[in-house]
Amino acid sequence: MPVEEHGHQNVPASLGDDARQKLAADAAVLRDLHVPKRPLVLPNAWDAVTARLVEEAGFPAVATTSHAVAESLGFDDGEGAPAAEMFAAARRVSRTVSVPVTVDCESGYGLPAAELVARLLSAGAAGCNLEDTDHRTGGLADPGSHAARLAEVRAAADEAGVPLVINARVDVFLRAALTGDSRPRSELVGEALERGRAYLAAGADCVFPIMAGDPGTIGRLVAGLDGPVNVLHEPDGPALSTLAELGVSRVSLGPGLFRAAENWLRGELRSLSESVRESAG
Repeated sequence: MPVEEHGHQNVPASLGDDARQKLAADAAVLRDLHVPKRPLVLPNAWDAVTARLVEEAGFPAVATTSHAVAESLGFDDGEGAPAAEMFAAARRVSRTVSVPVTVDCESGYGLPAAELVARLLSAGAAGCNLEDTDHRTGGLADPGSHAARLAEVRAAADEAGVPLVINARVDVFLRAALTGDSRPRSELVGEALERGRAYLAAGADCVFPIMAGDPGTIGRLVAGLDGPVNVLHEPDGPALSTLAELGVSRVSLGPGLFRAAENWLRGELRSLSESVRESAG
């Protein structure tokens, strides 16, 4: 990807001043939408159609979900899809809507910070999710090393003149669920707080302790982190009103809408298939 050799050296050469200024303005709007007790609700999109529907419904920003994007492209989540295809999908989203777009770029696909920022800006992103899962090992990244990476991304974005809104995902609870980690909940909360504080200090704008779960845990995280907290809204989890009362600043639906659409379509196709068999039989 061609990158300027001078000036905003982390910006793709194809990104003109007008586009840069638009993204910088979008980033400012997106950052201001993170308000405790009045959370930004993000029904995550995965293509141009769903992004347009999110905007049409009146939501002030669009977020992508790597899980749904990867599956819609025929790959597994967890950086199973080529980075180029994921960024191309993000670009199709951003050029469809006028509101700020934040892109789920998983763990950053192993890209150097400057290249990651360049690709995000080329995709029209005003913000990004970066998770602390190490997809090479399947475990969690060292918190110090991940904080240093976030600091590099922050520096590259600032150098580019577009202060990307960095949402630092903390995967402590997710990994515990996947591995059957039997540590006490208080210990998991302590690790999540340690990681979240380090990420905020490194320049993240928001912390996303995905699958934090119950109101008590969420409340402890909000109280213990000096910055906005993002929570995944799950069907069997706390209501949006409860999350607002707890002081959450951002709520994501993740692949929830994608799964709902998939289940609806599966049912419709099954009914249609049965009708075809009955009419033929």
